[in-house]
Amino acid sequence: MSSTSIDDLLSAEEDRPPRRPRSGGRAGQVLRTLVAVAAVVVVLVAGLRAVGLRVSLLVLVAGVVALFTVRRIVAALAPPPPPGPAARRAETDEGRAMPTGDALRTAINGWERPLDWASGNRERFAERILPRLGELADERLRQRHGLTRETDPARARALLGDPLWTFLAAPSRRPPSPRDLAAIVAELEKI
Repeated sequence: MSSTSIDDLLSAEEDRPPRRPRSGGRAGQVLRTLVAVAAVVVVLVAGLRAVGLRVSLLVLVAGVVALFTVRRIVAALAPPPPPGPAARRAETDEGRAMPTGDALRTAINGWERPLDWASGNRERFAERILPRLGELADERLRQRHGLTRETDPARARALLGDPLWTFLAAPSRRPPSPRDLAAIVAELEKI
């Protein structure tokens, strides 16, 4: 059983890749930029003279500095690169691979597929969805009240209420409608 709650899923922050520390500080960065600008200007002057063109050195330096500045601004404003195949998946406590990223989207996908698969099929619903709802109820009871349905059934029944307790203990003959399921989730969130 996972120890992640509904609140944890909705408040998780995205993992960010660690930033590489730059050596040399700001002075080193400025020095590297000046050396790169000088190298590009030398190559441009040599190339232009090789084809017989003469351009003012001041214009070439200004143009190269402008290009480096634009390149740096664009790099700072660019979105982060997409994660590689290895970074897209993280191992959960149970050893199953789970996509990383938007925790809310992951939580929704984790429920959307099984709900769609089990819609209209009582056996599938009882086998796949009902245990998950029971785990959610137990987790909410444990976090908020320090008990589970198994450890203190009488108090858990009082906290859950008879409709939710009955739904979790004795499943109906048919899967609940989306409206009924929304009511059940609302009751779980009230715990």
